[in-house]
Amino acid sequence: MSFVPKEEHGFSYIEEGEGQVLLLLHGLMGGLSNWEEVIEEFRHKYRVILPFLPVYDLPVITTGVKTLSKYLHKFIKYKKLENVILLGNSLGGHVALIYALAHPEKLRAMVLSGSSGLYENAFGGSFPRRESREFVKEKTEYTFYDPKVATPELVDEVYKVVNDRHSVIRLLAMAKSAIRHNMKNDLHKIHMPVSLIWGKNDKITPPEVADEFHQLLPDSELHWIDKCGHAAMMEHPQEFNRLLKGFLEKIGA
Repeated sequence: MSFVPKEEHGFSYIEEGEGQVLLLLHGLMGGLSNWEEVIEEFRHKYRVILPFLPVYDLPVITTGVKTLSKYLHKFIKYKKLENVILLGNSLGGHVALIYALAHPEKLRAMVLSGSSGLYENAFGGSFPRRESREFVKEKTEYTFYDPKVATPELVDEVYKVVNDRHSVIRLLAMAKSAIRHNMKNDLHKIHMPVSLIWGKNDKITPPEVADEFHQLLPDSELHWIDKCGHAAMMEHPQEFNRLLKGFLEKIGA
């Protein structure tokens, strides 16, 4: 199904369904394609919302994970959302964690998958070279266990970003901000239920990162998806959705 974004009050977002709010946060190079299968599965029973984070639209000086968290708060206030279940992949997970510390009263629970916030090996330690589509393809494939998940369309999206000077400057600033903003000493303050759904073969936020999150978050559960990389909801959507459904039932959502 093709979901049509809404444009309101300076926000661009997808909204489908009614009921308990599931709010989805995409990663640094992500967007709708990251969460399409989750939206399709859960929109019949939940109010599923995906705001497009302004990763490439902020002034360079304010480009960072904290600014995205403030943007998220403005969006949640604008939409008058309460009792939100916040789901974040990669950078989106990092933004979710910062938001949970600042505004726990707005959230019911969180789901993190391949979240940054402790450690991230972005792009396998080297940034994609501009103009080399083959190199961009290789680095995009690095995100997944099965390189075929990195479709030509996805490679084209990444290639376009790394060859746009405006975007690439902000991309680097955001990546540096995520590295600087380590959450290790703050995670013990997050007391809401958290489900960690992690790819066993994630090379960007490896399994030991998930283990550390599980150890540091007071009320967390950890689930592994085998033969799966950094974006579980894209690579194994049915298994991801099954685990998400189980967590939602467990917390009575």
